[in-house]
Amino acid sequence: MDFQLQGSLFGAVDTVGLGPLGEVRRTVLGSGAWIDVLPGWLAGADAVFERLVGEVPWRAERREMYDRVVDVPRLLAYYGEGEALPEPVLGRAREELSAHYAEELGEPFVTAGLCYYRDGRDSVAWHGDRIGRGDREDTMVAIVSVGEPRPLLLRPRFGGGPTVRHALGHGDLIVMGGSCQRTWEHAIPKSSRPVGPRISIQFRPRGVR
Repeated sequence: MDFQLQGSLFGAVDTVGLGPLGEVRRTVLGSGAWIDVLPGWLAGADAVFERLVGEVPWRAERREMYDRVVDVPRLLAYYGEGEALPEPVLGRAREELSAHYAEELGEPFVTAGLCYYRDGRDSVAWHGDRIGRGDREDTMVAIVSVGEPRPLLLRPRFGGGPTVRHALGHGDLIVMGGSCQRTWEHAIPKSSRPVGPRISIQFRPRGVR
C-alpha cells in the first residue's frame, strides 16, 4: 500500500512511548459535552503509523446511501473486546486512558476502531457515535491520531453554536466526553489541497460504536 508521510520532529523520534495524561486540556462545549486535547501524547507516532499501514488488515466497505451503494471514503479495521491490538503501544494507551478516566467514565475502554485516511479525498461525514448506548447515555470516545494532521471539526448537533476545529496527527489525543456523542457531531472533511495520510485509533467502552 503506497503512502507518503511528511515526518514530524516529535513523531519521528526513535522511542515509542506515551506522555503524562495529566497535561490534557479540557474545553467545555456546552449541553453537557466536553473535549480533552493533548498534542503529541504518543511519541514515535510516525513509526507507529508506518507499521499500522503495513500490518493492519485494512478493508474497504460499501454502504447504501439514498438510492445507491457507494464506497466508504476511507479504509477501516476493528478490534473487538479481548482482541490483541496491532501495536503494543496501543494496548498501553488504552490501559492508561481507562485508568485516567476511570472515575468519570466508570468503565474501561475495551474496543479499538481504526480509520485510514489515505489522502484528501478520504473523509467522514458529520455524525455522532450513537450506535448502541451512545444514543442515550453519556460516554467517552478517545482518539489517537498518527500520520499527517487532518482537521477534526465539531459542531452542535441541533445548530446554534460555532464549529470547533482541531488539526490532529503525529500522536495527538482527543477525548470526546459527557453528552458529546448525543449533542454534538464531528467530521473529517474532504480537502482539495494535497494532504498526507493519517490513521485514527478510536477507543470506546463496551456497547458504543
